[in-house]
Amino acid sequence: MERLNQDLKTKNFQHLYLLYGDETYLRKNYKDMLKNAIIGDDTMNFTYYEGKDIDVESLIDQAETMPFFAEKRLVLVENSGFFKNGNEKMQGYISNMPDYLYLIFVEKEVDKRTSIFKAVKSKGSAVEMQPYTPDKMKLWIGRILKENGKIIREKDMEYLLRQTGTDMVNIKTELEKLISYVGDSSEINKEDIDAIVTRQITDTIFEMIKAIGEQKRTAALNLYFDLLKRREAPAKILALIERQFNLLLQTKELLMLKYTNANIASKIGVNPYFINEYVGQARNFDYETLRIAFEECIKTDESIKTGRIKDQLAIELLIIALADKKPVN
Repeated sequence: MERLNQDLKTKNFQHLYLLYGDETYLRKNYKDMLKNAIIGDDTMNFTYYEGKDIDVESLIDQAETMPFFAEKRLVLVENSGFFKNGNEKMQGYISNMPDYLYLIFVEKEVDKRTSIFKAVKSKGSAVEMQPYTPDKMKLWIGRILKENGKIIREKDMEYLLRQTGTDMVNIKTELEKLISYVGDSSEINKEDIDAIVTRQITDTIFEMIKAIGEQKRTAALNLYFDLLKRREAPAKILALIERQFNLLLQTKELLMLKYTNANIASKIGVNPYFINEYVGQARNFDYETLRIAFEECIKTDESIKTGRIKDQLAIELLIIALADKKPVN
């Protein structure tokens, strides 16, 4: 990432880039910045390909076309699957690209063992778009707000992230809504967030499990009914409850083995920003309770799928039983 930022700063670009990884916002942002910096508004010397059915011969023909009244031609290829399944023809071409050509690949998933991935690393730059660390996420949010003449306190920023999750596309959308909502006010606070930000279902599930751990049956049920009012599918709700208990069970096991929070986050695949909350929640339960809760989720799912009980009622009974620490009938 540092090399890519340096290229953008100095305008000294490599002829071959691969932008890959899970962070959609960063993939799009860097794709757009590279395109604008390399080719600008020159549509005659720019070609875009997208999807897994790309005609490689056509792509190469376009790449081999000399730029029209310019020094550069840019070909942008997105979601091709070349770097997951491999593509010998494309691999062979990038090893002998003409000097005027700039070629950018943008992919969510790659297999680093493929020859084409190794070829890009050898001839150009393969840059992984990783989720921001907690500190970097806060800096990014602060920078967006500052550019729009707004500020937010640390505790309110953390509250905002609990509501939005860490998907940067979603965060950017919610920030734009907040900036518009507060108008001439310079500060964004918790009341503004509650008024305008769309709460993520995962955050509601997290609060529900917390209420269950504290044996607050009514609070847990109210959160469940709130999800139903928002027209969330019962199957989705149950799947997320099951996933949450599974993650907490894994967290509990790793805590018992004296793993650090950072190592736990890596092992269970949770964003490091939220690991303290997972660890805190896991400590609300003993190991056996978590194991039984996870098993009861699986049994409830089986009962629904076999038609023994209606889904909405089954989940309501599950929440009651877990909050009361009683077996599910």
